[in-house]
This record gives sequence, C-alpha cells and structure tokens, in this order.
Amino acid sequence: MERLTAAGALLVALVVLGASSAVDTELSGVFQEMVKSECHFINGTDRVKFVKRFIYNREQYVHFDSDVGLYVGDTPYGEKVARYWNSNPEWMEYRRDAVDRHCRHNYELSTPFLMERRVPPSVSISL
Repeated sequence: MERLTAAGALLVALVVLGASSAVDTELSGVFQEMVKSECHFINGTDRVKFVKRFIYNREQYVHFDSDVGLYVGDTPYGEKVARYWNSNPEWMEYRRDAVDRHCRHNYELSTPFLMERRVPPSVSISL
C-alpha cells in the first residue's frame, strides 16, 4: 500500500509541475536495432534455408536469404546497405556459409537433446 501511495504522489507532483502526459506525445530518443537469424529446416538437414533480418524501430530494412544468396533491401536505405554488402565477395561467402556454420551445425548439436528426449504423452481425466 505504501508503494501505491508513493506512486500516486509522484504522479500528482508531475502533473502539478507541468510534465506532459506520455499519452499525447510521442517518445523521442528511443531507438531499437534488432538482428534476427532464422534457420528453416525441411526434412532434417536435406533442405535448409537461412534468413538474417535487420530491423530498425520495428521496420525490416534489409535481409539475407540463403535461397537468393544475396542481401535484399526492403526500404530505400536497405537497398543501399544491400548493394554495399553484396559488393564484398569475402563477406558474401561468409554469409552464404552460414547455412552450414550456423544452421546445420546447431541442428546436429540440438537434435539428440530435442528429438531423443521425447516422453510419451499421458492424459489424466478428472471430474
């Protein structure tokens, strides 16, 4: 109860001092950069697709797709980034090898743990 009273007092103080409500104004100075790597396995490791997504403030601007073998720009800025990365043969070779280095390697490590530990399902019925 004491924390609730303190939070209420703080809110009243902010309103009295003229702090604007966050509901009406857009927050500024908060940026988010996210890189997401995905491995898509079709029939074990026979068919593997690697996708690496680059996201800025919830908008994907460029991604690499191993089926395409190149970076693809999803925004005008992403197109510039894709052209720059695609122009570096060593970097592209490294990225293309991610299917083996990242996906297949982790599949081999994880499969015994994930697949061989299956427990038969059990069902309990009660009134």
